[in-house]
Amino acid sequence: MPRTHGDTRAEIQGVALDLFGRQGYEKTSLREIAERLDITKAALYYHFRSKEDLLRALVEPLRRDMEGFLEGVDGLARDAPEEVLGVYFDICVRHGTLLTALLNDLASLSRIGLVEDVMGWRRRLDAALVGEDAGMPARMGAVIALGGLQDLAVYLDPEEAARCRDRAVAIAAAALMEGTGPRTDGMD
Repeated sequence: MPRTHGDTRAEIQGVALDLFGRQGYEKTSLREIAERLDITKAALYYHFRSKEDLLRALVEPLRRDMEGFLEGVDGLARDAPEEVLGVYFDICVRHGTLLTALLNDLASLSRIGLVEDVMGWRRRLDAALVGEDAGMPARMGAVIALGGLQDLAVYLDPEEAARCRDRAVAIAAAALMEGTGPRTDGMD
């Protein structure tokens, strides 16, 4: 059965995401993607003008998910931090392969603004969870909670992440609460 326009575009994105996640953006060529799909480079260029254009298309669902999530997070974060951490974990798991590619090629992904976006999302979540003017202990708790969840989403395969979700969120919430709890020696 011949491919449809939509199918080929989605197949290109799937193969590119797999290769970018496993070997990095810079080390993956458009020729390699085309060969994997048994299509010509010209067919690939029909769907994506450049490798960077392909990368932008892969990043767009993550941007949409995070921006949609962050729109409603401010009012919810202080009252239901575990819910916020859970949704954040789910988004990170859903986009785990892309986040792995991010770790493999920070410079390349910085050129399209993704590194800055990820850092901005983390800052917004941090402020929503502990407040804009939070001190270092609270800030450390937020960094550990958010960073730990994001790292687990990259480290675990999606099925294992689903099995560990509740425990991961509980541990992240404990780190968050530890930072906002009573001060102990050495927390300055």
